[in-house]
Amino acid sequence: MASASTDPTVVAVFSGKRKSGKDFVTSILNQRIGENVCKILTLSAPLKRQYAKIHNLDYEQLLTASSYKERYRQDMVVWGERKRLEDPAVFCRLATEDVPSQFKVWLISDARRQTDVAYFKQTYESRTLLVRVQAEETVRASRGYVFKAGVDDSETECGLDEGVEWDFIIMNNGNEEELHRQLTQLENFINSKLINGTSTKS
Repeated sequence: MASASTDPTVVAVFSGKRKSGKDFVTSILNQRIGENVCKILTLSAPLKRQYAKIHNLDYEQLLTASSYKERYRQDMVVWGERKRLEDPAVFCRLATEDVPSQFKVWLISDARRQTDVAYFKQTYESRTLLVRVQAEETVRASRGYVFKAGVDDSETECGLDEGVEWDFIIMNNGNEEELHRQLTQLENFINSKLINGTSTKS
């Protein structure tokens, strides 16, 4: 179980394909719930930090949706997989350690593997909420998605395509009204748990 110093009320774990809009969706939700109680955490941040240090790269550039990051993406995937073979939960633990206790809602913006989902469900049990962000491939292409062998057919993109029972599925195809409706439902659900201080499952 999580220690008292990092004891969130809700851990919302987000997954989705490249250019589906995971960062966009979690950013909006973070603002709505309140940045004083809600924090976005990324599993890729500690991976990129270590990768940048070892390879003498610009860590801040690796965090952006840039051509710089894309240049190293495939090698980062391979490097990260080696680390996960040694310890499947290594980046989950690093991403969530030392989170200030004021943040009662954690938005994990980039879960990619069954082991990521398993870690949060086992560690935070009923407080874990699983959210899938989806967008049609034509919409993703309009956002800059181009299939890349070794990335888009790897576990990092396909590991959660099956075998997960999602609590919420957010369709992000560019319809602002529909996105607003879906996010309002998710926001209200999370806020109800904050008010009640109960688990995410009724």
